[in-house]
Amino acid sequence: MTEAIETTRKRLIMRSMRRGIKEMDLILSNFASRALAGYDADALQVYEDLLEESDLDLYRWVSGQQAAPAPFAPLVADIAKGATGLTRPHAT
Repeated sequence: MTEAIETTRKRLIMRSMRRGIKEMDLILSNFASRALAGYDADALQVYEDLLEESDLDLYRWVSGQQAAPAPFAPLVADIAKGATGLTRPHAT
């Protein structure tokens, strides 16, 4: 039996809040709360796959210290847009 899409969204939001490092808790929970409501099942699967990556790698990708792998690049770019101030100084 497959999980209902709304249940998947709620589960992924919870996983986004409970990461290994506080910075990723803040970055991902903020992103998940505002973006996942508009995601279809395929996009949710990509996000879930991203959550399997280590927090250190995620932080490096979101902060621009390292390029994200191609399958995650568009998603990481979207996450990074909302992470200003958490990964780098606020834009002026």
